Amino acid sequence: MRILVLSQYFWPENFIINDIVQTLSEQGHSVVVATGKPNYPDGEVYDGYRAGGTLRELYQNDIDVVRVPLWPRGQGGSVNLIINYLSFVMSGLFYLPWMLKGRRFDAILVFAPSPITQAIPAILLKWLKKAKLVLWVQDLWPESLSATGFIKKPYLLNIVGCIVRVIYFCCDKLLVQSRAFVEPMLRYACRDKIFYYPNSIRVSESKADITIPQDLSELLEQYFCVVFAGNLGTAQALDTVIQAARLLRDDAEIRLVLVGSGSRLSWLKAQCKELGLSNLVLPGRFPLELMPAIFERSSALLVSLNDEEIFAQTIPSKIQAYLAAGRPIIASINGEGARVVLEAGAGLVSAAEQVMPLVDNIRCLKRLDSVERNALGKSGKEYFYKNFEMGVRVKDLVQILAD
Repeated sequence: MRILVLSQYFWPENFIINDIVQTLSEQGHSVVVATGKPNYPDGEVYDGYRAGGTLRELYQNDIDVVRVPLWPRGQGGSVNLIINYLSFVMSGLFYLPWMLKGRRFDAILVFAPSPITQAIPAILLKWLKKAKLVLWVQDLWPESLSATGFIKKPYLLNIVGCIVRVIYFCCDKLLVQSRAFVEPMLRYACRDKIFYYPNSIRVSESKADITIPQDLSELLEQYFCVVFAGNLGTAQALDTVIQAARLLRDDAEIRLVLVGSGSRLSWLKAQCKELGLSNLVLPGRFPLELMPAIFERSSALLVSLNDEEIFAQTIPSKIQAYLAAGRPIIASINGEGARVVLEAGAGLVSAAEQVMPLVDNIRCLKRLDSVERNALGKSGKEYFYKNFEMGVRVKDLVQILAD
């Protein structure tokens, strides 16, 4: 098939769509990616890129990538974020028809974490290219805007709801990463458009030439390290993690290691200093290819989200990565994500934003011997290959696009 993948986020930013694109290409499909300039999650355009101007480049040496200008996210704040969202929409509408002139496509796939508005340029391209349009919904709008406090006024949420309804109407199919998304989406779309298509990750063997920084490697070897990986933002219940670190200070063998960056990184550093949390470590962000090696050396892997209905309906994509790593999981979440961890027999689960149950689960997992912990990791890995293996899932995606 000839497939256009449109996403505001793409390599070198760390999103699962990178691996989806590579796997599609390896399975023999012609793939072109339309995206913006990389600036997530720190809000600054990556080295080697600039916010203005268009760009053409290759991904994995043979996949065409076209990039349109956008306004960087900056260091938080709603104004910067709104301009960032709108700049991609406007640039996509203006530049992509010209940059993709003469290219024919059978289907257009939009990878849609927030913002859902990134689908708007794809609607124009659908009509110009006479291609089917499929939207892969990662975040529910307007619900996620309300849950994160980004928009609080009901009339504004209603306006966003109207925009979502129009976007869904213009799509031929809507893919959802969680079955719990179906019910709330029925307010904006008809049921026969909606299909369950879960997230996955591309599993690759650790390369011999990939080495973890020495200080991090020593930390993972010397302590019982509970590792969180990903965006350090407002949705990740980091206040709960801070409180858990305070209560775990009496155990000198435990370390909470938060790998990543985001809008709350500065706040986390300030809390560590103010509260004297030597057991909470912030090593920063690392290349995606290094993460499997970090996971393999971790004692346990942590996932946490706020206690909001919208997050209970979501399966955080890091859960698939954790399952594939074969390490036990500590989950401080509700709903679908919790169900997957329990169903997989991959670890211990507590309710979102509940500090004491999280602390108890960390202590409990530490008391288990290595055989018991490895059994949890093995169970999770088996569940991953049964339900989320990328090669099989991409073949399913092609079938959905082709039908």
